[in-house]
Amino acid sequence: MKDRRLPPPGPNDTCPVCGMFVAKYPDWIATVLFKDGSTDHFDGAKDFFKYLLDMAKYAKGKVRDDIVGMGVTDYYSTERIDARGAYFVLGSDVLSPMGHDLIPHPSAEDAAEFSTDHEGKKTLRFDDVTMPMLIGLDSGKFDG
Repeated sequence: MKDRRLPPPGPNDTCPVCGMFVAKYPDWIATVLFKDGSTDHFDGAKDFFKYLLDMAKYAKGKVRDDIVGMGVTDYYSTERIDARGAYFVLGSDVLSPMGHDLIPHPSAEDAAEFSTDHEGKKTLRFDDVTMPMLIGLDSGKFDG
């Protein structure tokens, strides 16, 4: 499930959502790869989803149909995995560089183990994530 097509961020790559330097947080990187070869990198799944759910704001001139790859970093292996196949745990006691976040896992079993160990409230699939849920995470609300 590891996505080898996704390049790592460079030292000067910043998250288009929050502006943080992404390479400083290798255990949290998420990436979007476009068919023209350009990429956008993020410092966690929360900003990755904010970007995808409001590309008109964060990805001027680009549309979802131009995306050919999307990866998030698996919490346990710290390898980037395909975002569409990942399981995301909401409401855990683990904080990303952006605070409360969605914590990615490659399998339902890994997500369940993480939830047990870290007080996860809910496990979501890629298409379950909504902007109100992400905004709630910013203020520590996990009801989605």
